Amino acid sequence: MRLPTRILLASIILATAGACTPSGQGTPSATAATSDEAAIRAGTDSWTTAYNAGDVDKIVALYADDAVLMPPNVQALPGHAAIRKYLTADVAASRAAGLTAKDGPSTVGVSGDLAWHTGTSSVVDAAGKTIATSQYTEVWRRTNGKWLLVRDTWNDDAPPAPATPN
Repeated sequence: MRLPTRILLASIILATAGACTPSGQGTPSATAATSDEAAIRAGTDSWTTAYNAGDVDKIVALYADDAVLMPPNVQALPGHAAIRKYLTADVAASRAAGLTAKDGPSTVGVSGDLAWHTGTSSVVDAAGKTIATSQYTEVWRRTNGKWLLVRDTWNDDAPPAPATPN
């Protein structure tokens, strides 16, 4: 399966980047790291809030122009137009079914102008029952002082339910 290979590759790249600091810049201060981590978490929170509100434009604004969205069971979606098309359909389906996205525990790492955010999330039905759980990995890049998503992928904890015969 290609998805785990991509996640593994992204993890290796980020781990390698985390071991390096740009020449002449030294290690960022704890305050700067904490501020960057908070900005990444706020970005993810904004994504989830906008998703639940049906505000696709607000979500797309969190992505860099060259971003790639990698949802489960779908080919990679490069760029704003492809991301917008996918999210428009996905948000509409979730809202029609009365589903809400919720984020769970997560970790953030920052190295210079790159950051990663991994965590768990769940889908809750209108009665408040969790119907699905998943993990996500986001890669963020600081561009002109603003953190933007450049890679975004997630996978479900359980495989989709088999189709029931009619």
